Amino acid sequence: MDKMCNFLSSLKMTVISMVFLILSAISLFFKPDFPFEFAWVTVFISGIPIFYKGIKMLFKNKKMTAALLISIAMTAAILTNEIFAAGEVAFIMALGGILENLTIKKAKEGITKLLNLAPKTARRLLINDIEVNEEIIPAKDVKKDDIIRVLAGEDIPCDGVIISGETSINQSIITGESIPVDKTVNDPVYSGTTNCFGVIDIKVQQSYENSSIQKLINLVKEAENKKAPTQRIVDKWASILIPSAVLFAIIVYLVTGEISRAVTILVVFCPCSLVLATPTSIMAAIGQAAKKGVIVKTGEALEKIGLCDIFAFDKTGTLTKGKLTVVNIEAFNGSNPDEILYIAASSEKKSEHPIGKAIVQYALDKNFKLNELKDFKMFSGKGIYANLDNKRIIMGNEKFITDNNIEISSDIKKQVNSKRLEGKIALIVVVDKEPKGLIALSDTLKDTTIPALSKLNKTSDTILLTGDNSLTADYFAKKSGIKTVYSGLLPKEKAGKIEELQKENKKVLMTGDGVNDAIALKVADVGVSMGTFGSDIAIESSDIIITGDDLSKISYLRNLSIECIKTIKTNITISMCINAISLTLSALAILNPVTGAIVHNISSILVVSNAALLYDRKIEY
Repeated sequence: MDKMCNFLSSLKMTVISMVFLILSAISLFFKPDFPFEFAWVTVFISGIPIFYKGIKMLFKNKKMTAALLISIAMTAAILTNEIFAAGEVAFIMALGGILENLTIKKAKEGITKLLNLAPKTARRLLINDIEVNEEIIPAKDVKKDDIIRVLAGEDIPCDGVIISGETSINQSIITGESIPVDKTVNDPVYSGTTNCFGVIDIKVQQSYENSSIQKLINLVKEAENKKAPTQRIVDKWASILIPSAVLFAIIVYLVTGEISRAVTILVVFCPCSLVLATPTSIMAAIGQAAKKGVIVKTGEALEKIGLCDIFAFDKTGTLTKGKLTVVNIEAFNGSNPDEILYIAASSEKKSEHPIGKAIVQYALDKNFKLNELKDFKMFSGKGIYANLDNKRIIMGNEKFITDNNIEISSDIKKQVNSKRLEGKIALIVVVDKEPKGLIALSDTLKDTTIPALSKLNKTSDTILLTGDNSLTADYFAKKSGIKTVYSGLLPKEKAGKIEELQKENKKVLMTGDGVNDAIALKVADVGVSMGTFGSDIAIESSDIIITGDDLSKISYLRNLSIECIKTIKTNITISMCINAISLTLSALAILNPVTGAIVHNISSILVVSNAALLYDRKIEY
C-alpha cells in the first residue's frame, strides 16, 4: 500500500489529478454531456494517499493529522454526492505535499563521496633477513603494526608513525590547515591525508576500521541521523482543528437539520491554504536565492537562519582564499625585494614542497625570468641548499640558518618573530653565508570577508572554529573582526563546540568549505558551504551552498529568511481570516459545498500569489 500511495502522490500523477479536476469544473459550470464525474479520478489519485496516511497515523501512531481532517471532509462530501468538493480538497492537499517535498528534499550522495575518499588499497612491506617485498592489499586488510609504504601523491590508508623518509603531508581533510605539514621519522600521520612528495614507510598504529577517515565517516553519518525533518504546522494544530471542525459541523447540523451546511463547514475548514502558506513562501525564497547564486537545499534551514544568534566560520577557504602566497619581501644589506624574489624563486625551481612552489608561482606571475640551478637539495621542514649563478644559496627557517653556522642579527630575528605572530611563514634568504632578505608567505582573506563580518557583528555573535594553530587563528580572527576564537580543533571538536552552544539554547549557523567541516555543518542548526572552492563532502553535508564564495551572502540569507518568515505569517493570517469568514457563511447557508470549495480555492490562490511576490522582492545584503 505504501508503494501505491507513493506512486499516486508523485508529481506526474498529481498533474493528471489536476487535469481531471479542471474537467470536472468545466462540467460543473457549463454542464456538457460528459459520461461520468471526472472528479472521481481526482478523488482516487489524490484522495487515497490522504485517506491512507490519516488512518495510518491515527491507529498506528495515535496522532491526529491534517490528513485525517481532509479525509473526514472528503468522506462527508462523497456521501452527499459533492464529488467536486471532495476532489478539490484532495488535490490542494496533494499539491501542498508536492511543494513541501520539493523544499525539504535532501541530497544523500555526501556519505557516498566521503566513503570514496577513504583509500581502497595499501602497499604492505614484507620484510625478511634477505629482502623487502611489496604487496598491494585492500586497505581494510591492513592490521596494527604492519609496515606500509606510501609514494608521492598517494593517500595514506591508515593512521601510523613514519619510520623511514621525510615529506610534507596535506592534512586539510582532517584539520583544515591550508599549509601542508612537514613530517619526518617518528611523526604521526593520518588516514585520508596525502603524501605530497617522496617515499615514506609507516608503522600502522590503528586498524582500518578505527582510522581517522573512518571515524570521520561515522561521525557524519551520526550527525545526519540526528537531524529530524520539520513538523508541518497543520499537523501541530491537527489535534485542535479536527475536533473543532467536527464539533462545529455537528452543532450546525443539529441546529439547522441541514447536512449540506455541515458538509460545507468540513470542506472550508480544511487547512489547504494553511498547508500552502509555508512551502510556497519557501519555494519563492529559494527561487530568489538561486538567482543570487545561493542554493538552498531545505526549507527548514531557510526558516532557521533568521533565528540564528551565533555565526560560526571555518578559516581556510571560508574567510581566506585557501591558497598560500607571498605576502612580504624584506631586503637586507643593500639588496632590493626584486633581487630577493629572483634568488628565492630560482633556488626553489626544482622544489616539490608547497612553499617552494608558491614562491616560484608568485615570481612567474610577475613575469620574472628564473635561472637554472647547478645543484639543489631540500631538507623537509627546514629549508634548501642551491647553487645559483655560482653563488651558494641557503634558504629556510631561522633554526635551519643558524644550524648552518650563519649568524642572524637581532633585527632579523625580530622581523621573523613579527611575521610568525601574524600567522605567516618566514624564510630567510642567505647568499654566500650573508643574510640578504626575508620572504613571508601566508593565506589571505577574501575581499568580501571584512565587510561581511562587519555587518554580521552588528546583530549577532561571530566565532572562528579552525584546525590551524593559535597564532594563525588569532591573527586572521583579529583582521576579519571575529572576537571569539577556537583553534587547533579536529573535526569532532568543531562539532563539539557547536553542540556546547546549542545546549545553551543558542541557534548556530556554521559556514565551512572542507571535508573537516562536514560534521560541524551537519550538527549546526544551519550548515552553509562555500561552493566554488569547497569540497564535495562539505557541499553535500550543508543545507545551503554559496556558489560564488561571497561571504556577504550570509547577511543576505539572514534577511531573506526574515522576509520569508514574515510572508509565511501573512499567509497564515490570510488563510485563517478567510476560513473564519467562510465558516460563518457556511453556517448561514450562504455557501454550499461547491461554492465553499470555490472560496476555498480563492484562499489558496491568494496565499500562493502573496508568496510569489517574495521571488522578486529586493533583499538587502
